[in-house]
Amino acid sequence: MSGKGNCYDNAAVETFFKTIEAALNCRNTWDTRRQAEIAILDYINGF
Repeated sequence: MSGKGNCYDNAAVETFFKTIEAALNCRNTWDTRRQAEIAILDYINGF
């Protein structure tokens, strides 16, 4: 990683989390944290 404030360091991670949020959060609700974790892992492993 480079110095403080370099926006390009986190660009890939920010994009990844934005994609997961857009794909899963808007369409689903979960009763437990474990159900949400399983949905995220299923989404990631689907590629």
